[in-house]
Amino acid sequence: MPTVVFALTTAANGQDLVTANHILAAKGILEGYGHVSMRDPANPNHYFLSRSLAPSLVTPDDIIEYDLDSNPVGGDDRAGYRERFIHGEIYKARPDVMAIVHDHSPAVLPFSVSSVPLRAVSHLAAFIAAGIPVFEIRDVDGMTNMLVSNPKRGQALARVLGAHPAALMRGHGAVVVGDSVKVAVGRAIYLDINARVQEQAILLGGRVTYFEPEEAKKSGAQDGYARAWDVWKREAAVK
Repeated sequence: MPTVVFALTTAANGQDLVTANHILAAKGILEGYGHVSMRDPANPNHYFLSRSLAPSLVTPDDIIEYDLDSNPVGGDDRAGYRERFIHGEIYKARPDVMAIVHDHSPAVLPFSVSSVPLRAVSHLAAFIAAGIPVFEIRDVDGMTNMLVSNPKRGQALARVLGAHPAALMRGHGAVVVGDSVKVAVGRAIYLDINARVQEQAILLGGRVTYFEPEEAKKSGAQDGYARAWDVWKREAAVK
């Protein structure tokens, strides 16, 4: 039995990562696939991510500790997510990022394959006004299986993400980052909600009023989604 790595961080942080998996699964942001990670607050050169498992089934025993090259620490030989390089390469490029969600939200997919950009129309998704770029994996490796399954693709995705709070992945989904697990989860949920609201507004056929960048700076979840987190946690029946 592999060593449980949560001894290397606080129990609260460890439980937050498990809770994040369950919340995102309950909200339909993650299904059988997709994943969420957190940087080790005690060692910024390591991060935590579940073994390859459906998010709704993740427990503390399933968490693996990785270095930023996405190699498991301590000889843990359990199967990991093939796209763990998304996490390692973004953590390398963004010291401010403490948590990452990679999801396949159906609501955002149309904006990843269309010339219509995803823009902020919802108060709690005002962070979108900073701009949401689209990652085109063909620009990196031509025709692929669409998976960010090596460092080269992870680095390319991190470059497209840049300083943005999220990036869409053409025909694949999204990557969302935050300075805490709660913020990354909240952004992933409201990115999905905003995409649905924007599509509905466009379908009405009139002029759509989007958030201006200055307006967005004054909007959004000022508590880092903490109040919503408590509700989502209860809805997901996380103990």
